[in-house]
Amino acid sequence: MTQLDFPPTRTAALERLSRFLPHAGRDYAQLRNHDLPGNPHVSQLSPYLRHRVLTEEEVLASVLSRWSLSSAEKFVQEVVWRGYFKGWLERRPQVWEDYRRDVAGAWNRVQTEAGLRQSWEAACRGETGIDAFDHWAHELVETGYLHNHARMWFASIWCFTLELPWQLGADFFLRHLLDGDPASNTLSWRWVAGLHTRGKHYVARPANIAKYTDGRFRPEGLAPSPDPLRGPDHPPLQTLRETSPALPGRRTGLLLTEDELSPGWLLAGHDIAATLIVNGSAGRSPLQVSDGVREFTGALIEDSVTRYAEKLGPYEIVSDPGDVGVRLSDWAGRHGLEQVIIPHMPQGPARDLLVAPLERLGSSGVNIAEMRRPYDQAIWPHATAGFFKVKAKIPDVLDTLGLTRPKRGTAQD
Repeated sequence: MTQLDFPPTRTAALERLSRFLPHAGRDYAQLRNHDLPGNPHVSQLSPYLRHRVLTEEEVLASVLSRWSLSSAEKFVQEVVWRGYFKGWLERRPQVWEDYRRDVAGAWNRVQTEAGLRQSWEAACRGETGIDAFDHWAHELVETGYLHNHARMWFASIWCFTLELPWQLGADFFLRHLLDGDPASNTLSWRWVAGLHTRGKHYVARPANIAKYTDGRFRPEGLAPSPDPLRGPDHPPLQTLRETSPALPGRRTGLLLTEDELSPGWLLAGHDIAATLIVNGSAGRSPLQVSDGVREFTGALIEDSVTRYAEKLGPYEIVSDPGDVGVRLSDWAGRHGLEQVIIPHMPQGPARDLLVAPLERLGSSGVNIAEMRRPYDQAIWPHATAGFFKVKAKIPDVLDTLGLTRPKRGTAQD
């Protein structure tokens, strides 16, 4: 059922992008906040972008080939937000580590506090009595997707009306969202709660929900003026990890994760002896990740293998988190690898699985070359504070990437 809504192929992603392009300008700017059945006013590209079956560069290039930057500004900003959140979390990895620890702690509370367990279960089942919230809980579980505005309302109600730990809400999303991205999901929940930008939190209001759902919902009993949640200060800003170049003349293997399924940019100039692909989707939560998420991710990996089959050499896919360390070492040994190249692993479950095994492999003499996409390299250095610093750099980023077209009016402007 989920697969019918989001077919797990690059072809489907490109078709969806093509259908959306005529609406990426004025229509998107004016109507993007409306949560309506079928989500007709947003691109619904996020499940593909999250796994880079379709890349941000491709989407921006397609949009800017049809629209001027000023006309498509709102959509371009939304695409760049994803890179901003990724870069922000890369600069503060402790936030991801704290989130993982706090999810485990909150889950322990659920198992020992009867009242919390009852409230948490009712929220996850969509049985709170808050009509809009319950509808969105069912929609998420059934489809693997929610409109962005619905996600904000849902998170606000979870935090301020139901007064549940925000980490459990973020975990609920990661278990069910096909586009469940560690950076975007974690930091969006923190933003709603008032932890990302101090003093700014998002309060769901009945009139706003009624307006942007076309009157389908007007929930009662929402917290009218809650205070933002409190938490520790942001950890110190860290410098970005250095990339590690590939060395010539080495027998080379390719290591991929579900975070990067369009590795063509990485393959040029490398003769790949073997490929190992790690599907870390089951590790997104200490609880059971939905069948839809695991099946969708697995099918996208298979689609990527089909697209790049001639360049990958013999390949293997690892889906059991407990097997990753042993399989990586065994794979490198069987193929006599002297070097492993890998796209930069962002903060998240796949990186958590691979850091220690890769360190062990590197200590055995295998060169580990972790390389960063030019798109990430262009955005992440600016992701030091709020989004507006990145927003101001968007024209420069587009120029750096060669995505800015000549400044002239078009029929679509």
